[in-house]
Amino acid sequence: MPNSPSAPPDGTPLFTVKQAGRRGPTPQQDRAARTKSQVLTAAAELFATNGFRHTSVKDVAERVEMTKGAVYFHYPNKEALAVAVVEHLYAKWPLLLEEIREGGMSSLETAAVMLDRAALAFRDDVVVQAAARLQLERPHIEAELPTPYVDWTLLLTELLSAARDEGQIKADTDPAAAARALVAGFFGMQHISDVLQHRADIVDRWQEVRDLLISAIRA
Repeated sequence: MPNSPSAPPDGTPLFTVKQAGRRGPTPQQDRAARTKSQVLTAAAELFATNGFRHTSVKDVAERVEMTKGAVYFHYPNKEALAVAVVEHLYAKWPLLLEEIREGGMSSLETAAVMLDRAALAFRDDVVVQAAARLQLERPHIEAELPTPYVDWTLLLTELLSAARDEGQIKADTDPAAAARALVAGFFGMQHISDVLQHRADIVDRWQEVRDLLISAIRA
């Protein structure tokens, strides 16, 4: 997460009342943002169905009924589209975590619900599905994609460490090891569900993995 900007040297506040009263985006900016979102969604739908190699900028342009030039205005090439889809996925999880934490759940419940909601996202959200496929096709994409699994492992390690301190999981549980097992179980499960059932059964399959792994560490 980017660092917050520092205050100016003279001590002037970064956000003043005057700044808060600035006008919002212009209609042209709103329209451009909507168009960019439409292009991203169209690209995600094609990546999820056809993969990176069998999707072209021309395919994306035809899907949104635009010229290739209009697509290139927002994304300079197909690789940039792929990176944007994966980054959109990675931006989703912190927002989901914030929403869940507002419910006041325990640390262990937060970890479980995060993964429950992730299972639903893999089943229902085409951008999540596209990003998962693009991560598998990393060797064929000449662009640097965010590294998968690391952030999930760190997040679950943090939550399970807190859960151990709160007495929710067994005192001899290694939070990092348990987090790695949960990540392996979840993402292995979602891949198998995708291959065999196009993720139609992902919620049931995750419930099986969740019950087995979490019951093994629960105090």
